[in-house]
Amino acid sequence: MPRPRKCRRVCGLPKASAFAPQGCGGAQETVGMTVDEYETIRLIDYQGLSQEQCSAYMGVARTTVQQIYNSARKKLSTALVEGLPFRIEGGDYQLCDGRAGCCGWGCPRRHRQECPKRSEKEEAI
Repeated sequence: MPRPRKCRRVCGLPKASAFAPQGCGGAQETVGMTVDEYETIRLIDYQGLSQEQCSAYMGVARTTVQQIYNSARKKLSTALVEGLPFRIEGGDYQLCDGRAGCCGWGCPRRHRQECPKRSEKEEAI
């Protein structure tokens, strides 16, 4: 039996959860990105953290962050190059409560502490 996935700590949900190219038809496929993938893009590319710093913040191993980051970059590049819309939703994450010592990125203090175990498969059902 595989090991259960560990929740990744996320500072907050994205301001916009869906993006589409201008003039995009509604019948196209959509590229899906999880919230934890979005968080790695935000921390590494937008905030300029290293993968090691990102892994400490998210509470997972550096190799896990590397896998999440590579997956996120692949999905983002696919959406940009092929002109596909994409959505940010699902994944195994825990919203930051703002009390963590490593949280210095302006987290609101109203977040939940429990791990909701949101997975794409569960949301599809």
